[in-house]
Amino acid sequence: MAIVKITGQGLTSIAILVALLWACVIGERVIVRRAEAGAAQVSLAMRTLRMKQRREPAATPARRAYRRPTAKMG
Repeated sequence: MAIVKITGQGLTSIAILVALLWACVIGERVIVRRAEAGAAQVSLAMRTLRMKQRREPAATPARRAYRRPTAKMG
């Protein structure tokens, strides 16, 4: 003997809510995949830019002339 019966309106609302839940799950997966693809693309672009940059000195550093300190008496 059934204590509670589910009406047609209740079944319809459950079906709609389940459909919304599946839509959210699928949407989340799509968003995560796009984010991962974007992150991989940015990482590749950064690596490419690092390879393009060459670190070259602007000029060769000049050597300083060494002077011996002289002591003055008097």
